[in-house]
Amino acid sequence: MSEPAPRSRVLRVPALTRVEGETALHLRIHGSTVTETRLAIYEPPRFFEAFLRGRTHTEPPDLTSRVCGICPVAYQMSACRAIEDACGVHVDGQLAALRRLLYCGEWIESQTLHVHLLHAPDFLGHDDVIGLSRTHREHVERGLRLKQAGNAVVELLGGRAIHPVNVRLGGFHRTPDRCELRPLAERLRTALDDAWDTVRWVAGFEFPDAECDADLFALAEADTYAIESGTPTVLRYDDPRTPRPFPLRDFCAHVAEEQVPWSTALHSRLDGRRHLTGPLARWAVSGRLLSPTALEAAREAGLGVPPQPPGAADAGGGSACRNPYRSILVRAVEAFYAVEEALRIIDAYEPPPRPYVEVPARAGTGHGATEAPRGLLYHRYVLDGSGRVTDARLVPPTAQNQGAIEEDLRRTVQAGLDRGEDTEAGLTHLCERVVRNHDPCISCAAHFLDLDIERTPGAGPA
Repeated sequence: MSEPAPRSRVLRVPALTRVEGETALHLRIHGSTVTETRLAIYEPPRFFEAFLRGRTHTEPPDLTSRVCGICPVAYQMSACRAIEDACGVHVDGQLAALRRLLYCGEWIESQTLHVHLLHAPDFLGHDDVIGLSRTHREHVERGLRLKQAGNAVVELLGGRAIHPVNVRLGGFHRTPDRCELRPLAERLRTALDDAWDTVRWVAGFEFPDAECDADLFALAEADTYAIESGTPTVLRYDDPRTPRPFPLRDFCAHVAEEQVPWSTALHSRLDGRRHLTGPLARWAVSGRLLSPTALEAAREAGLGVPPQPPGAADAGGGSACRNPYRSILVRAVEAFYAVEEALRIIDAYEPPPRPYVEVPARAGTGHGATEAPRGLLYHRYVLDGSGRVTDARLVPPTAQNQGAIEEDLRRTVQAGLDRGEDTEAGLTHLCERVVRNHDPCISCAAHFLDLDIERTPGAGPA
């Protein structure tokens, strides 16, 4: 008697929640093999690049901040750097320090939001932060205090906590006096204790075994942990000890975007390979440049020693963390570092003579990149002689990470099937956790809703 043909199943998740944006998941399983994984972003195209064309060179920082309500500073800073690059202007000194301080505020609020409200429930057996607050109220309250501290930084420097209005080309419309920063410093000192407690708390979570086999991609600076500037640097999966930097102006020659039929978001590949940006990539590329106290926190969190550059005395020590579930550890350490860095900047602050430097219009092409909490964000603008934008390109981190997320989903579901996990609820739960590991900003990181399973007989993979 012949063996029955293996059945094919299609798992459709029409909407993801507890992530920023709107997206769906499509899995095709033939027998016991995952044959297709699609993270489908169905949110309508937003056409930011199109409506930037024809605008004056001063407008992109304010306009692009509306791309995201969680990371508006990342878009503002990348836009400023790109336009200033096109116009031949370099911002340094205290104005650059204030920009880093503003960015620290966004890192504090965004990483804290993810750790406490979006990701921690997965590790503690809750569907959402409401359930988490019933059993871990003190941790949720601490997370809210930390987020409010980050909001306070952004509000003071940016004029408001969401979509800041005080940022402009060359600096700020207005810069603070030292006395204005004193109350903020007091608040951040309390936040530093909260951030350290968060690291200890997250270190106690149980982490499933997993490994992301994508190349790691992040900005790198010579002497500091890259946040608001840096050189694009790759650590390949098959050669993790050799950093491969390239000039920012060559970004588009290395990162290629393509349209896929199931998504309104472009998919990116780096030199033809799948890649990952974000906390795991930053830890691998620049973790050694965290402050001594942040490195101590990382060791306490179980991250160990970050990779060392070739030629360093201890270049043989340290390793990249490639477990996506442990990305929450890096985010907690980064939030601690951002609080500490904000305090350092405030302590050394002296008001600049002017709140901004002039950025006169000229023809040119400019490139800018910063590290949004979710990963590397790139902007490119082409200006004509009057300073009008004739072309714009924005490459957000989630678009770059989609290939790695889809592969993580395929590998995790396959491992679940191999263990005998074949129920709708079980597979859905696995997929939820995988997506939230990456905190995708899909304009989307909590539950999958209304999972449908389509079962059809089949003699082979569809």
